[in-house]
Amino acid sequence: MRSRSDVLETAVLGLLNESPLHGYELRKRLNLVLGSFRAFSYGTLYPALKGLVTRGLIATTESDPTPPPRKGKTGIPGRTAKPMPLGRRRVVYELTAEGKEHLQSVLATAGPAAWEDDNFDVRFALFGQTDADTRLRVLEGRRTRLTERLEAFRESTTHPRSRLDEYALELRRFGLEKVEREVHWLDGLISTERGRAAAQSHSPQQEQTKKERG
Repeated sequence: MRSRSDVLETAVLGLLNESPLHGYELRKRLNLVLGSFRAFSYGTLYPALKGLVTRGLIATTESDPTPPPRKGKTGIPGRTAKPMPLGRRRVVYELTAEGKEHLQSVLATAGPAAWEDDNFDVRFALFGQTDADTRLRVLEGRRTRLTERLEAFRESTTHPRSRLDEYALELRRFGLEKVEREVHWLDGLISTERGRAAAQSHSPQQEQTKKERG
């Protein structure tokens, strides 16, 4: 199972692969993309960024500060407006070639860590940068994992309930319904991915290639 810091690093690399970002904007993007699943604090983000810089996966540059306004009249005879002080330089983070290679390696993996609770939401958020075969394997792996969880939930319902009060039973019911909804959602995604793969395999270009090889 990947650590929380590994998951955060993957999310950061994925966002920086789309465009360079300064720290504040990066945090906003993280919370926008993943906010329904988890929130990242500055205390968590900046140590992760520092580690990625040290490893050569991302690089930093400083953006130019906001230029001060030109001197002008104040409306008072003999006086001119003082220029505003320069704004603070912002550190901008961008992916290096090594970072791109590392990210592609991570996104090409489809082992158990990719579909466990701690990592699946980040991997799914980066599906736009993931190849079709890997997307399908991750979705199928997640569905298998949740099916196993469903079976465990249902087995637990066969046990005597005398030791569970109404609140514990309600919590069990909520957990069961939550997993069932996600399985249904995954079924739709898997069907869509398989349909796309089938359509691509029967595209005119693919058919022409098959004829040429035949």
